[in-house]
Amino acid sequence: MLPDLHADTHRSSAVRRPRAAATALGLLAAGAAVTVAFAGCGLVGPGRVSTVGEVDFDTPLPIPPLAESTVDADGTRVFSLEARAGTTEFAPGVESETWGFDGAYLGPTLVAERGERVRVDVANGLDVATTVHWHGMHLPAEMDGGPHQMVDPGRTWSPEWTVDQPAATLWYHPHPHGETEQHVARGLAGMFLVRDDAEGALPLPREYGVDDLPVIVQDAAFTDDGRLESAAQGFAGRLGDELLVNGARGPYAEVHDELVRLRLLNASTARSYAFTWEDGRPSELIATDGGLLEASIELDRVVLSPGERAEVLVRLAPGERLTLQSVMTPDAAGLQPTIAAINGGTDEFDVLELRAAAELDPAPDVPDRLADLPPVATADIAETRSFTLDGFQIDGRQMELDRIDHTSTVGTTERWLVENTSAMPHSFHVHDVQFRIASIDGALPPPELAGWKDTIFARPETEYELILRFEDYADPDTPYMYHCHLLWHEDQGMMGQFAVVEPGQRATMTEETDHDHH
Repeated sequence: MLPDLHADTHRSSAVRRPRAAATALGLLAAGAAVTVAFAGCGLVGPGRVSTVGEVDFDTPLPIPPLAESTVDADGTRVFSLEARAGTTEFAPGVESETWGFDGAYLGPTLVAERGERVRVDVANGLDVATTVHWHGMHLPAEMDGGPHQMVDPGRTWSPEWTVDQPAATLWYHPHPHGETEQHVARGLAGMFLVRDDAEGALPLPREYGVDDLPVIVQDAAFTDDGRLESAAQGFAGRLGDELLVNGARGPYAEVHDELVRLRLLNASTARSYAFTWEDGRPSELIATDGGLLEASIELDRVVLSPGERAEVLVRLAPGERLTLQSVMTPDAAGLQPTIAAINGGTDEFDVLELRAAAELDPAPDVPDRLADLPPVATADIAETRSFTLDGFQIDGRQMELDRIDHTSTVGTTERWLVENTSAMPHSFHVHDVQFRIASIDGALPPPELAGWKDTIFARPETEYELILRFEDYADPDTPYMYHCHLLWHEDQGMMGQFAVVEPGQRATMTEETDHDHH
């Protein structure tokens, strides 16, 4: 039987690595009234955690295999995935019960070209129903893999669509209503890479697993002997006190190229990260959720909330060892210090060590321009919608599977005003389309948020102006989702549904009309 990753468990005081550097009592001593309130609800997290300088880096970085595929007579590229239960040794000789796709933990990396027709035969080998959502993919609603496309045990679901978006780092994971956190925490996740000719023509690292490395980051909690167990619960959700990268604890990657590309995926259920290099060198950001930026950007830290992706470049010297870290601060998280302390906003981790060979293959300079992005289309707005994030609700209510909250018309552009009105952490993810951020609290977004996005870290008491274009895939019968991607929040019902229809059509589900429209 799998461990209940939601249940509270007793932990031994002896740990292999430092864990909580502060306790809930320490927070109370700081005079934090909000901590008292959370403690009464059982929502005080593990306190400050730091593994900096404590990670051994004794495990080679696993590289998820590239998913095999065939091409049908009609040109459709066909993949297959099977959700399975299995066991994984996160510590030598100690087995943890886990789930994975085509294996015991995580899943293979799917790769498709823009313009390709693809089909994925998703088999459910578990004893419970699950789904597979293609996070960041533009595709028909009935192929989206949300809670309306459940796959029962022993059954196979075969979504099919044409890949029609720029090269990007996407991913896939379950989306069962009320159980997403548990399914993802048990290991059901993997990457889906979209490639295109424009990105392929650039002199960037792109040899998968060699100079182009997938970096799937998850937090987790372990017993003293290395068995996976439930993590401590905070408002954001369950926060582990160690990291897994591609399913491994303390990994290192040997590299033989001067320039290395890291595809960072925050696949954690609740924890946000602020990725940085141990020696203080800047991170060179080249892409976000939906693909390449217009030009690379040097950042002190790359902040990713759950579900977000980023592609960064790093140039190494022969023989160098370099550690990727996450150093989160209340300022980076946008949280008050006390709230940050119980929601991972003061935690520090050693993530991954890069080990450069004595001789490295040289790499050209990064081009000054990476992509041509269209201007943010704010002139031709067909509809403006407002969304308020507070507690575990959007617009003061919880999602219902038989209710359509908004209906959008195909061929139109909309403005979505998304505001986190609380002092607590949230995020916001939209299915179907990549959007652009027009403004944050009325100001232009920083360069790192100016590209294509499908998920945003919704900082407290901040309003985001999103511009979305609904180009195609009208379907009055099947909705898409929007929701907080802190997965425990999503499971509590912090989610809504929208349908895309032809002009003059109505969604076939009950449609609510009491939202703010401008």
